[in-house]
Amino acid sequence: MKIHHLETEKSVGRIICHDITKIEKGAFKGALFKKGHRIRREDVETLLCLGKKHIYALELEPGDLHEDDAGERIARALAGPGVEIIGPSEGRLDLAAAHRGLLKIDLHRLQRINCVPDVVVATLHSGIPVEAGERVAGAKVIPLIVSEETVGAVERICAEGPPPFSVLPYLPFKMGGVITGREVVEGRIKDGFAPVLAQKAATFAMDRPLIRFAGDDADLIAASIEELLQEGCNLVIITGGMSVDPDDVTPSGIRKTGAHIVKYGAPALPGAMFLLAYKDDIPLIGLPACAMYFQNTVLDILLPRLLAGERVTAAEIAALGHGGLCRRCDTCFFPKCSFGKGGF
Repeated sequence: MKIHHLETEKSVGRIICHDITKIEKGAFKGALFKKGHRIRREDVETLLCLGKKHIYALELEPGDLHEDDAGERIARALAGPGVEIIGPSEGRLDLAAAHRGLLKIDLHRLQRINCVPDVVVATLHSGIPVEAGERVAGAKVIPLIVSEETVGAVERICAEGPPPFSVLPYLPFKMGGVITGREVVEGRIKDGFAPVLAQKAATFAMDRPLIRFAGDDADLIAASIEELLQEGCNLVIITGGMSVDPDDVTPSGIRKTGAHIVKYGAPALPGAMFLLAYKDDIPLIGLPACAMYFQNTVLDILLPRLLAGERVTAAEIAALGHGGLCRRCDTCFFPKCSFGKGGF
């Protein structure tokens, strides 16, 4: 790489080889002069006002890559299914979700990539729901010019497996709900769970859940679950009866279906008495009463993963403890907060 260092007044006719940014607090931040712009005499005063007393004119040599070209190659290596590339802008390329779904990032490879000199890749948290068009990562190189070997090192890490970044689409699910509690079945109190399940289903564009009611009887709960499975439900949420009182038999009812209990109890507040089980490949969820009173609980952390077809493990639930305490903000911004980010 050859560098020509010119006084701005003597740079008229030269081509700018990188974006020149203007920052005006509260009004503007962006590239005032784009890469490739040929400097005109009337540009000189503007450049001087931006603090550009000198202009770099670069001449690339074999093995050199401009920041835009390097960033584009890195972005292409990172992007997998469900991810699209935006840019470049000021040497940076962004990765965005091509559709709604669950963001997945290979954290081990991401860290290795960020250990490559002159390369930075910043992302959202892995395992969170994202919307179509939402930016999920940004990639750039630090200097204006980097070596071919630097970019090649990133490409080799990305090629060790599937691309490090992907957005998994949500699969078609039919939700069923078993609402437990003798007091509800006997009409002593009004059920509060069915509206919650309907709202969760609507969030993910599912049909309204099929609802069954069962008293505090493990056999009745198991029979209600089996009935919903027979009606085609491939996700069943069993509400209430999840504490340690003698009448709280929901976990026993789930076990009576022959389901495999993955974990009873989650290090997330609210949602500690959560239960996840699988009947063959169908997730069964024991949902504690906190879901009626809190806008977001551990269910909202794990439900997007289940709907994306992932099989959640006990170790992954255990890892939720780091970040598993909801701050109970006056205005809820979940999932754009720390709640539930430790497990992914």
